[in-house]
Amino acid sequence: MRHNKKFNHLGRKTAHRKAMLANMANSLIQHKRISTTLAKAKALRMYVEPLITKSKTDSTHSRRVVFSYLQDKEAVTELFREIAAKIADRPGGYTRILKTGNRLGDNAEMCIIELVDYNEAMLAAKEEAAAPKKRRSRRGGAKKAEADAPVATEVVEDVKPVEEAEAAPETEVKAEDATEEPKAEDSAEEKKEE
Repeated sequence: MRHNKKFNHLGRKTAHRKAMLANMANSLIQHKRISTTLAKAKALRMYVEPLITKSKTDSTHSRRVVFSYLQDKEAVTELFREIAAKIADRPGGYTRILKTGNRLGDNAEMCIIELVDYNEAMLAAKEEAAAPKKRRSRRGGAKKAEADAPVATEVVEDVKPVEEAEAAPETEVKAEDATEEPKAEDSAEEKKEE
């Protein structure tokens, strides 16, 4: 009978399960994210989070306790040097599980388990969300400011002797068109002011 046996045995004997979780914890610590099934990820979270909490106090005793679980010197060093420094102010919840769909072969639920402080994409999105947003009013203050701004127009004035002006009537037309444009804009601004 399995009365009051709450954790998932994952279809393995005790020694196999402990070895598998230790290997997965080593991979998670070294690579910061791994892909696995949802059941294994939930079991791994229960296994690795107390070890990460233990790494906050860097003492010989806590290193030996963590080493007894992981059995890997490089993973213990990485955990106590780099990861412990990043998660020093976090009170818990060091891992995140993101579901990725079902596996093709056996339709098992797959997921990615990662260390929370090492996902650069989510951290960048969080910083952008924290940035103050511009407020817009219903009156359209930005549109008024653009309309009130002086409009720069080029007025082409060719100063030529009278003889050249009579000889080239096309240049006079261009000059007249250029001088008429500001007048049309001025009248539009006068209407807005009224």
